[in-house]
Amino acid sequence: MQKKEIWAIICRFGAIVICLVVTSACSNFLEKEPFDKLVPSSFFKTEADLNLYTTSFYQRFIPTGLAIVQADEMGEYTSKNNSPTFIAGNYSSVDQGAWNWADLRNINYFLEQYNNPAIPQEARSHHAGLARFFRALFYFDMVKKFGDVPWYGKTLAIDDPDLYKGRDARTVVMDSVLADLNYAVENIRATKDNTASAVTKWVALGLKSRICLFEGTFRKYHTELSLSNTADTWLTQAVDAAQQVIDSKQYSLYATGNTVTDYRDLFISQDPKSVEIMWANIFNDGLKRWHEITWKFNSATYGARWGLNKQFVNTYLKQDGSRFTDIPGYDTIQFVHEMADRDPRLGQTIRSLGYKRSDGSAAPPNFGYTFTGYHILKFSLDDKRLDGVAESNNSITMMRYAEILLNYAEAKAELGQMDAGVWAQTIALLRARAGVNTAEPAQADSYLQTVYFPEISDKYLLEVRRERGIELVYEGFRYDDLLRWKKGHLLEMQWRGIYVPAMDSPMDLDGNGTPDVAFVKTLPDTKVNGVTYYIIDGTASKLSEGNKGHLVWRDDENRVFDDKKYFKPISNADIVLNPNLSQNPGWK
Repeated sequence: MQKKEIWAIICRFGAIVICLVVTSACSNFLEKEPFDKLVPSSFFKTEADLNLYTTSFYQRFIPTGLAIVQADEMGEYTSKNNSPTFIAGNYSSVDQGAWNWADLRNINYFLEQYNNPAIPQEARSHHAGLARFFRALFYFDMVKKFGDVPWYGKTLAIDDPDLYKGRDARTVVMDSVLADLNYAVENIRATKDNTASAVTKWVALGLKSRICLFEGTFRKYHTELSLSNTADTWLTQAVDAAQQVIDSKQYSLYATGNTVTDYRDLFISQDPKSVEIMWANIFNDGLKRWHEITWKFNSATYGARWGLNKQFVNTYLKQDGSRFTDIPGYDTIQFVHEMADRDPRLGQTIRSLGYKRSDGSAAPPNFGYTFTGYHILKFSLDDKRLDGVAESNNSITMMRYAEILLNYAEAKAELGQMDAGVWAQTIALLRARAGVNTAEPAQADSYLQTVYFPEISDKYLLEVRRERGIELVYEGFRYDDLLRWKKGHLLEMQWRGIYVPAMDSPMDLDGNGTPDVAFVKTLPDTKVNGVTYYIIDGTASKLSEGNKGHLVWRDDENRVFDDKKYFKPISNADIVLNPNLSQNPGWK
């Protein structure tokens, strides 16, 4: 079977898993097996059967393309219509949705049925590895959300007492996740998948590096868990997993030498750039699988009007490797000058100087679609037609080699093992691909310390965190990073946009010498041709210094992230069903 056919198979046969499980559950009440359904005794006979079952896991566990990107609206660097209730509102266990174990049951059911001696052992082990890969993914998501959760390594009958057991300790669950990952790494086939659509040994190693980095840093910085003494063990595992991917030489950074387009090409291509992209959610015209990301980023009504915030944009270096924030008056530089000579990834992440749509029309930041002026371009296609239909065909990356390099660098830095050699293997490569000077920093960046990480003095660790934010922006990592670094309070940060030198004064945003936008309290009687007028209402939107200053959006919100929010509450519905479940601290 060609790997690229995997999505078509999913669409046709994804329901087989439910059919098998339901049939098995009902078999005790039947004297004869149904002739019109697949049942265990007639199904798990060949590797094709195992493949059909494990293929269905992709459908059930892979998030939609939009969900991958939209996860970053929870990051501190994103402005939007308004904050979710979890951050700015009255959120309780009643608001939390009940958890669902159906997907886990399907995995455990497979692991209890697959081991038919008539099927070659290598094939059985490969498919069991896939099942355990997805079980690790399931539980990793559960632990991120809730901390301690019940561990179920078997299917449960309706009278099984474990249905009503309490939560298992985080250590128990995560040790089991690591065991699943190790099995997956040892048994999933190693052949590189050039369509980037299938889980391979290398994807399993990538997930292991991601999960171990998360767990190691979470334990290190969340000292209230009393697990700090085990953090280095997990960080060492992250290093080892990433090192295996690096040493395999199966992947490298995608680079044609065109630093103006190489980074963005990774995110707008129909066929994944599999020299770097290890795993992707595949969209293409041939399969008629499309998504709505371009529409979301370029709509005043369908999207949430996402935009990056000024504080984060400040972290992008100059192209020569110097710090933008070392420039005198850096915070009041107008957009058209702010974008000049910066890390080329900035102009491939947001609409910047000279950006045009596919029809050749100039497209400066559109304040109908973003509040801050830092209008997101990454993953967004240039065809205007896609601004109003869900027909974007670019595949959405879920894991790429750049992340592996960053996982490796961060784990090494957290272990105190970062040096010039590690820098050259990781951060320098990423900056070279981007077209940024690769020299190491002479000292810690005071801007990063003041605004983001005052507790960090290690210059290497600060640069790794800078690079991680920039390289992986809007790939769905930022909120998890804030959680594991114990930096949730950054979600309280003001949503700040571009600098406006004067109210009612038209501004050029794309550098073509003609004005594009003006910020006003009321619409003027006479309008300048080509200028969009953005009303500052003084409540939801304002300028930081009254009639000039930074755009500030939603200062009327009361955003609060206290310590209880590092975990979500256990749903009230779940506690009612199972009184043995304890609630997370601080929640009711």
